[in-house]
Amino acid sequence: MRFLMMHRLDERAPEAWNPSQEFMEEMGAFIQDWIDKEILIMAEGVLPSEKGARVRKAQGAAITVTDGPFTEAKEVIGGFGLINAKDLAEAVEYAQRYADLFKGIEVEIEVRQIAEFDDLPPQA
Repeated sequence: MRFLMMHRLDERAPEAWNPSQEFMEEMGAFIQDWIDKEILIMAEGVLPSEKGARVRKAQGAAITVTDGPFTEAKEVIGGFGLINAKDLAEAVEYAQRYADLFKGIEVEIEVRQIAEFDDLPPQA
């Protein structure tokens, strides 16, 4: 099974967006280990919301675009990883290991199973 892990960081915490050399080296070794073990499919970090935009379409309404930063959001997505795991419990265990890398930084990781074609309901 494949799972998406999205990590959220406090956008107002400079230390969350300016990783130390030590953190980068530890993260690099961690990523390489997961690649070697065929856990990690891909992973990327993203820039703070000031470098992005939000596109929204409400039912019956026009599409709106809001440029960042998103002042109403304290926590924003800081990156994501696509992993292989046998089930949700194992994916959560992997997310806990990943969260442990963020020493002194508050992080929240959302784990979601990827919808495979076979998971979709049959069409009438």
